[in-house]
Amino acid sequence: MERKFLLGVDIGGTKCACILGAADSAGEIEILDKTRFATAEAGGARACLEMLARSGRELCSRHGVAPGSVQGCGVSCGGPLDSRRGVILSPPNLPGWDAVPAVEILEHELGIPVRLQNDANACAVAEWRFGAGRGVRNMIFLTFGTGLGAGLILDGRLYSGIGDSAGECGHIRLAPVGPVGFGKSGSFEGFCSGGGIAQLAAIRAREQLQLGKKVAWCASIDALAGLNAKIVGDAAEAGDPLALAVYEECGRYLGRGLALLIDLLNPERIVIGSIFARSERLLRPAMERSIAEEALPAAAAQCRVVPAALGEAIGDYAALALALGEF
Repeated sequence: MERKFLLGVDIGGTKCACILGAADSAGEIEILDKTRFATAEAGGARACLEMLARSGRELCSRHGVAPGSVQGCGVSCGGPLDSRRGVILSPPNLPGWDAVPAVEILEHELGIPVRLQNDANACAVAEWRFGAGRGVRNMIFLTFGTGLGAGLILDGRLYSGIGDSAGECGHIRLAPVGPVGFGKSGSFEGFCSGGGIAQLAAIRAREQLQLGKKVAWCASIDALAGLNAKIVGDAAEAGDPLALAVYEECGRYLGRGLALLIDLLNPERIVIGSIFARSERLLRPAMERSIAEEALPAAAAQCRVVPAALGEAIGDYAALALALGEF
C-alpha cells in the first residue's frame, strides 16, 4: 500500500515537537517518530523554527525517508496568527514571536509545502478526520484546557473567518460577573477552563474558610493561590461536596455556552477535549440540564456532545492532519 510521508510541527510556549508520520491510501495516519525540545532552548523564533526543520530532516534520515518523498509539513501554533500569509502574530505564550514568517522560513529550510493553523483549528481537523468527529460535516471542537478555544468544521470544511478569529467562543460573556477568562469577567472561558475552575474553587473555598469551616483540599487562605483544576477534580472524584459543587457550576455554564453554539451553528457534533474528556462524569449532568433549558429543542436533538478521542496524541495528529491539506 502506497504511503505518503508527512511532517508535523507543534509549537508551544513550553515545548516544541516535530513529528514524522505516514498516511496510507485511505488517509489513515501512522505516527512514526517524534522529537521534542524546550522552546526556550532554541533562543528565539527563527532559531526555533530552524531547529524544528533540522529535527524534521533528522527524523527523515533516521527512517530512510528521502526529503523529496515528504508531501508537506503542518504547523500547529497558538494564535493570533495569519494562516493565509503563514505568519505568527505575537501569541501571548510566545514572547518575542512578533510577525514571524513561519511558513516562509520552514519552506525554505525543508523545501516542501508548509501549512499553518492555530492549535484549536488544527485539533478540530484532527478530531474530524481521525477522532470523535469522523463522518460528520458540521462539528465544533472545544479545547477546554488552559483556555477555551474552538475550531469549526462547517459543511465539511474548516471555517476560520476573515482574520483567523472564528471560534473564539471563550470571549462570550455568560454572566455579568464571574471568573475571568479571555480578559473578561464572567466569560465562557472564565467558567470553562482550567484557570476558570481554579478561580471558581478559590471563590467557594474562601467563603467556607471565612465562615470558619474546613475545606479538605484547601487548608487555609494562603493555599488558595495554589489551587488548580486537578486538585479540585480529584476531590470531586472522591466525593467532596464542595468540589462537586464547583464542577456542577462549571458544567452548568458549559451547557449555557454550548446552547448558544448549538442555536447559532446547528452542528451535528460537539467534541470537547482536555478537562471535559477527563472529567465528563462530573460535568455532563449539569451541562445537559442547561442545554435542555437554553437550546432550541430541535437543534439540541440533532447534536451529540462527546469527549475528544485522540487523547494526549491530539497535538501530533493535529500537525500531521494539516500536512495532508485536505481541510
